[in-house]
Formats: sequence, structure tokens, C-alpha cells
Amino acid sequence: MRAMVLDRPNQPLTLREVATPAPGAGQVLVKTSACAVCRTDLHVVDGELPNPKLPLVPGHEIVGHVAALGDGVDRFQIGERVGIPWLGWTCGECEYCRANRENLCDRARFTGYTIDGGYAEFTVADARFCFPLPGPLDDVSAAPLLCAGLIGFRSLRLAGDAPRIGLYGFGAAAHIVAQVARYQGRQVYAFTRPGDTQAQDFARRLGAVWAGDSHQSPPEPLDAAIIFAPTGPLVPAALRVLRKGGTVVCGGIHMSDIPSFPYRDLWHERTIRSVANLTREDGHEFLALAPKVPVQTTTVTYPLDQANEALHDLRSGHLTGTAVLAIG
Repeated sequence: MRAMVLDRPNQPLTLREVATPAPGAGQVLVKTSACAVCRTDLHVVDGELPNPKLPLVPGHEIVGHVAALGDGVDRFQIGERVGIPWLGWTCGECEYCRANRENLCDRARFTGYTIDGGYAEFTVADARFCFPLPGPLDDVSAAPLLCAGLIGFRSLRLAGDAPRIGLYGFGAAAHIVAQVARYQGRQVYAFTRPGDTQAQDFARRLGAVWAGDSHQSPPEPLDAAIIFAPTGPLVPAALRVLRKGGTVVCGGIHMSDIPSFPYRDLWHERTIRSVANLTREDGHEFLALAPKVPVQTTTVTYPLDQANEALHDLRSGHLTGTAVLAIG
């Protein structure tokens, strides 16, 4: 099969012919139709996340069809459409797994990071961590739901019942979260890179009541803010636009350092919290909700052999919506 392979961080991926993997016990072999390109892929490729499996096939927002079943798999049938997310395996035994907090498992394995992922024509995955995808979206449109959607949904849940919510970094995750938040009756405020009027117009088209630069203040204080851009200085900026008791949720796996800020910005019971990975419960809840909204994704497609170009466009901020490798 063809695959885009990372041999060492900070180097371009290489298109290579490699052996098609075979599913082991409890696994499925999936013929990849589409794989969205996530900012976490950038963090892996750019060496910002330590100790990836090498050589590595990146990609963890995978949509495909089951091509073969490993021993003991009875959840899926050959030909069934499935989604494969970031969380690829947990131990099921540690205190976190036993407390239904498998996203914090110390021994967890991650698709496209410590397990080969979806920048390839086939991939294998633990069947327990795959989701059936019967919904109306085509394969390319469904791919962003598997991380941008899932992590965005978990971030929104951790923001609480906030009626007015700010989204910092209006890209792949935010454009999905905005639709869910609006469906829930919340007001959305979008914060973008200074001068990025294209992203601000995009946010307004999706129902944002206000859109502006990340250093600006919205017309009224917010109840919560979610930061998707991996930029530490946005944390104190977001704190300053919150009402008393508000929450800042950091929705990324990697972020630059948060600068010091005066205690008064945190006072009045404002909180800062992070989002780590996801649980399978998050996935089932979000994928059941998405068709009801209904969530519509905005995508830019690339062939498999242009994965480096897709990563470059994401890195440089030249995308509206989500880059997706159309493989099948």
C-alpha cells in the first residue's frame, strides 16, 4: 500500500510503498477513504510532542470501511463504515480507566502518534476504539468529526452551561463547536489572528454574534472561552474578557508557555482548565448529536501524496475549515 511516512521529526513526510498491515486479535483492518489533517499532526511532525513511534504513519481523523476482521471481533462487518479517533487503546485497569476517565490512562496509545495512523491506504485499529459512522455526511466531510469535532465537543462540555462563549482560533474545531453551541442556544463570539477578516467572516456565516481580533474585547463579558490556537498568551487575554466565575478551557494537546499575568485577572473564581484527549463516551454522544444539529464541515481536499502541502497550509494559517486527505 502507499503511505506517507515520518522518519524523523522536523522532516517532510515521504511517500512510500509499505506492506499492508494485518489485523491482530481484537483489531480491524480499515481501507482508508479520508483522513483529516489535525494541528496535533503538526505537533508530531514538528517535534513538539515527544517520543513518537518512528517510523510513523501520522493521522488520527480517519474514515474508512472495514476490510478484514481480527480474531474475536464481532462489533463490525466487512464493508461497514467506521471512524478511527486519536485515542487508540487504553489499559482498562488503572485508576483512571476504572473511574471512566480513560482519557487520562497512563498507558494509553494514540493513533498517528504511538500507533500508525491514517495517512495511508489501509490502517489497523483496535475495534473497541472505532466508531460506526452511519450518518449522512460523505467520507471527506465526516473525517473532521473524529478529532476537531470530538475534542471541540469535550471542550464545550467542560466550559459548562455558559450562555456566551468565546472561541479563540476559528479553524477546524471552532467551526464545528460554533454549530453545536448555536444548536444549544448559546451565543458565540469568535476571536481570530489580528486582521484575519476571512476567518471572521467565516465565523459570522456560522452564526457568531461577534467576530474580531484576539486582542480585542467583545461587546459584553463572556461566561466561558475555549482556546484552540496553541498560543499561551491567549490564556490571560481570555481571562480578561470573562465575567466573574467564568472558565477558560485550553483545548489543545500542546501550547506555548502561558506568560505571567496579574492575580486580579484570575480572581473572582475564574478558572483555567485543559482538555486531555477524549473518551469513547464523548465519541458516542457527539456522533449521535452531530446529525441533529446538523453539523456541516468545511473542507479542503488534498491527495495522499500532497500531505506535506496540507500540513504546510495548516501551519501557515491558509485554511478555512479543515484539510482532508482524500485517499479512497
